[in-house]
Amino acid sequence: MSKAFTREPESDSNFDEEEAGASLPPLSSLPPGSRNYITPGGYKRLMDEFLWLMNKERPQITATVSWAAANGDRSENADYIYGKKRLREIDRRIRFLTKRLDIAEVVDPAASREDEERIFFGATVTFANPKGEEKTVSIVGIDEIDTSRGYISWISPMARALIKAREGDVVTLHAPGGVEELEILEVKYQAIPMELFGDAGEAAADNRNPGSR
Repeated sequence: MSKAFTREPESDSNFDEEEAGASLPPLSSLPPGSRNYITPGGYKRLMDEFLWLMNKERPQITATVSWAAANGDRSENADYIYGKKRLREIDRRIRFLTKRLDIAEVVDPAASREDEERIFFGATVTFANPKGEEKTVSIVGIDEIDTSRGYISWISPMARALIKAREGDVVTLHAPGGVEELEILEVKYQAIPMELFGDAGEAAADNRNPGSR
C-alpha cells in the first residue's frame, strides 16, 4: 500500500482491532510471514472504504463535532456525544484497514500465467464429490470470502486441498465434517467480481435491478 494513504488519525488507547474489523477475519489467521493475497476488486473495495473514511466521513463528523461543541453544554449535546463516539469508531476502522492494506499483495486472476491448468490463488474451480454433485468455487483472499458466491479463502481447508491440483486429479478434503474425495472437473482463471463499497455498491445494485428503486 502506498504510504501516501497511511496518515494516522488521532490516537485511541482503547483501540480494539477485532472490533474495528468485525466484518473481516483477523490477520492472525494468515500463515506467519505471509502476505495478504487479494484480488484487484477486493483491494479496491478496502481502499475505497479507507478513502471514504479519511476524506469524506471523518472530515464531516469532525465538522459536526466542532459545531456542536460551540453550542454550549456538551454533556447534553446529542450531536457532540454521537460525533465523538463515531470519530472513535472511524479511527479504529482506519487503523484496521491500514494494517490490511499495508501487507496486501494484489494478484489478478485474469492475468496470463505459465500454468493455467494448475490451481493457485485466483482460480475458479469446478469439482464433483463422490455423489456426483458438482460445485464451483473461486479461491480469493481472507478479506473477500463470500459463501453465497462460492468465494473461499486461499487458506481454507478446501482451498488447501485444491491448490496445485489439475483437471482430472482427485484430491482429499480434510474438513471438520470428515474426509471427502473431490474430482477436479475444470480449472479457469478469470476476473472475479466483487461487491463495491458503500454508495457505489448500492448504485451498481440499483442499476442491475431498476425495479427496486
